[in-house]
Amino acid sequence: MVTRTIFRKIAQLYDELELRINEVYDDDEDMVKVAERSLILIDESIRKLKEMITNHHFETIAEEVHFFKKLKPQFISKFIYYSTILDLESHKPSAGNKTLKKYYEAEQEKLKSFYLEQAEFYGYYRREATYLDHKVFVRNSYDLKMKLSFGFYNFDTSFTTSHDHLVARFMASQQMDKYLKKQLENLSDNVSTKTLSPLVWSASKVGLIELVYALYQMRCFNGGNVELSEVIKFVERSLDTDLGNFHKTIFEIRNRKQGPTKFLHLVSDHLNQHFLNTEGE
Repeated sequence: MVTRTIFRKIAQLYDELELRINEVYDDDEDMVKVAERSLILIDESIRKLKEMITNHHFETIAEEVHFFKKLKPQFISKFIYYSTILDLESHKPSAGNKTLKKYYEAEQEKLKSFYLEQAEFYGYYRREATYLDHKVFVRNSYDLKMKLSFGFYNFDTSFTTSHDHLVARFMASQQMDKYLKKQLENLSDNVSTKTLSPLVWSASKVGLIELVYALYQMRCFNGGNVELSEVIKFVERSLDTDLGNFHKTIFEIRNRKQGPTKFLHLVSDHLNQHFLNTEGE
């Protein structure tokens, strides 16, 4: 199977995983149960991913780097994130807000320690540098002068490079940081009173879901480090609307006969016409 086909299958696998995880959020608000069910789905997806890649020979180094630097970490970061959530929430003390605040703040300190420990490579990752990619994101290629994981020699070399797991940890830590901040905000003694939005969505709800999902797929929110359900909830609050079973709507949008981007085309046509009408003003 050619790499291009594999990458297309991986994209479909990831989209399906995200939709299934968001359905878990819809069914349950208990984060322990959400994490447990999500981990089962993630494990299933990673096993499928491994089957595709283990015996695959990439045509170019650039393709191999792309997989281990960009694609694989998306899946592994979710496993790390929900594993951390499961451990965090299942050991959370049954106590008052003050104790819980200290509990979550201690987790924030762990994240800071991790970033300090990995400061050198984190800087490389944040700068989106590429000069080391051929060493750290290609199988059976590494630099012993760099800091390597103590478990490096236990890794499956057909599915692992020296630093792809570290990228996944960075991604998971970014998501974890947002989660901890949200929990601390919820515990704040000075919770601001809810204010009604002055804006109300007056077009079709299907159109809004199509628009939000398109922006979500472009990683326009938090650089892609956020679940679709969180984006939908924010939009619902901000625009004083209820988008209902948005998973079902997305499925219907994807399969409709006139194409999945009906509303986006309408927006594009309307904006182009507006600019034509106001040309020279």
